[in-house]
Amino acid sequence: MELPSCIVEELKDFIVDGDPSTIYYIPDFITEEEESFLLQQVYRSPKPKWTQLSGRRLQNWGGLPHPKGMVAEKIPDWLQTYCEKISLLGAFGGKPANHVLVNEYKQGEGIMPHEDGPLYHPTVTTISLGSHTLLDFYRPLSSVETDGPLSEEERFLFSLLVRPRSLLILQDDAYQHMLHGIRACEEDTLSDRVLNLSAAGGLIGETLSRGTRVSLTIRHVPKVMKTKLFLGRK
Repeated sequence: MELPSCIVEELKDFIVDGDPSTIYYIPDFITEEEESFLLQQVYRSPKPKWTQLSGRRLQNWGGLPHPKGMVAEKIPDWLQTYCEKISLLGAFGGKPANHVLVNEYKQGEGIMPHEDGPLYHPTVTTISLGSHTLLDFYRPLSSVETDGPLSEEERFLFSLLVRPRSLLILQDDAYQHMLHGIRACEEDTLSDRVLNLSAAGGLIGETLSRGTRVSLTIRHVPKVMKTKLFLGRK
């Protein structure tokens, strides 16, 4: 598959205005039929593929990222289709997506502010299924000069409204110099701190009730180990 070396020109129409980094939000990236199909495939996956964590459970496809390199595993066709679709946007600098993390968040579940780290190409792309969420962005503690620790709320920068069937792409500062997380709550009230209200069809003051959300986080892992290293060959 021949990939472009940069994000295609058409994608620039979906850049989120008002943030100091590079964020693209593409509503209706997939159809309702595709969403239903993907959810069916997620829940048909073998039970051992699920890992239960505090606040969510997940499936790992493509291998386990590791500082020494990821031993690549075949990604199933139902996910590979979307790996290729996103790769063709040039999201990973001309490199193909080779890793997918499937996260399930039930109503009221979230994830603490975090960064995705250096094991991945500095771009994260996410297809959302089933429910909306608010993705919140924060200054990392290391970037804040203060006499004492700041609270999470004091480090809060802005939010994005992420609707089902949308594609979200985070690059540059949004990936490398900010933390992102999802508050553990059952509903979200939209404010002027949500940067993409217009693109996501939201209104200030509107309250949205969450359901179960499944996210497909599609990334490129640059460092991949040769499996022959595990077979004793030199």
